[in-house]
Amino acid sequence: MNILIEGSGAVGIGLGCSMINSGFNVSFYASEKTAEAMKEGIERTGILKHLKATPDMYKVYTSYADIPSDEFDYVFVTSKTIANEDISKKLNENSRILKNDYNIIIFQNGFGNDEFYLNYFPKEHVFCARVITGFTRPKRNISEVTVYTEPILLGSLQGVDASFLEIIANAITESGIPSEVTDKLSEYLWAKMLYNCALNPLSTVLGVNYGKLTENQYSKDIMNRIIEEIFNVINASGYKTLWDSAEEYKKVFYSKLVPDTYNHYSSTYQDLMKKNKTEIDSLNGKVIAIGEKYDVDVSVNRTLYNMIKSIESSYL
Repeated sequence: MNILIEGSGAVGIGLGCSMINSGFNVSFYASEKTAEAMKEGIERTGILKHLKATPDMYKVYTSYADIPSDEFDYVFVTSKTIANEDISKKLNENSRILKNDYNIIIFQNGFGNDEFYLNYFPKEHVFCARVITGFTRPKRNISEVTVYTEPILLGSLQGVDASFLEIIANAITESGIPSEVTDKLSEYLWAKMLYNCALNPLSTVLGVNYGKLTENQYSKDIMNRIIEEIFNVINASGYKTLWDSAEEYKKVFYSKLVPDTYNHYSSTYQDLMKKNKTEIDSLNGKVIAIGEKYDVDVSVNRTLYNMIKSIESSYL
C-alpha cells in the first residue's frame, strides 16, 4: 500500500516514520531544501518510540511530473493549513497519481480543512484527523515528539463511514503513537478548537508558555471569554463537542488540559518567531467566520485574531 506525505515538516516526517515502521511504501512531497536534507535519512525522536528510516526506505519528490501515474492509495496532508488551497488544486490537476480507490486524510490544526479538498474530490474520499500530539522539527529531516495527551483520531466530517481506516490507525499505533477511528470526529475537533483558540493566540501575543496563562486572572478572563464565544458559535451552528457548556469545559481545561501541556509553546508562537505565516485563519479565524454567519458575538476572538494578523503583516 502506497502513501504520499504532502508536507514534509514535523508532522509529515513523524507520521512518515510511523508508516515506514509498519511496512507501508511511503513517498514524501518536499521542498528542494528538505529533500536534500532527507537524503541523510529521517528520524522520529522525542518522548515516544524512537524511529529511523534510511533513504532507501522511502522516496522524495519535488515535482508532480516525476511521480508515476496510478501510484498512491493514500495521501496524508500534513502541511500547514495555509497550503491547503494550493495542495488541493495541484492534487486535482495531477489526479493521475492517485489510484481509483484513493483516500485523502488531512492531519492539521483547525476545523473545516476538508472544504478545500471537497471542491475537487468526493466526500467518500476525503477524511480528517484530530492530532493533539505535539511535533517539532529541530532539523529538516528530524521530527521530535514533544507532547502527548490523547490518541490521534481518524474520521469523516461528512458523515462517511471511516471504519476502513482502522488499517491506518493500527499502523500508527504500532509505531508508538496511539490512534483510533471515530464516528464523532467533529466533536473532537471542536474540543481541540476550544483548546487551541484559547491558548495559541494569547500565549503568542504575551510570549509565554501555556501554563503561565493560568497564573493570573487577567489572562484567565480573556481565555474564559474566548471559550464562551466558541460555545455560543457551536450552539448556534448546530455543531457539538464533548461538553455541554463552557463552564463544564473550563473545569477540564484548567484542571487537566493546560497542566498536562504547561511548558508548551504554541505553533502560532513558533511560526511568528520564524517569521512564517500562522494558521490563525483555521483557528480563531474559523470561529469568526462561523460566528458571523450565525450572528454570534465573537469580539474577543476577533481582537486576538487581529493582533496575530497585525504581527504577521509586519514581515509578510
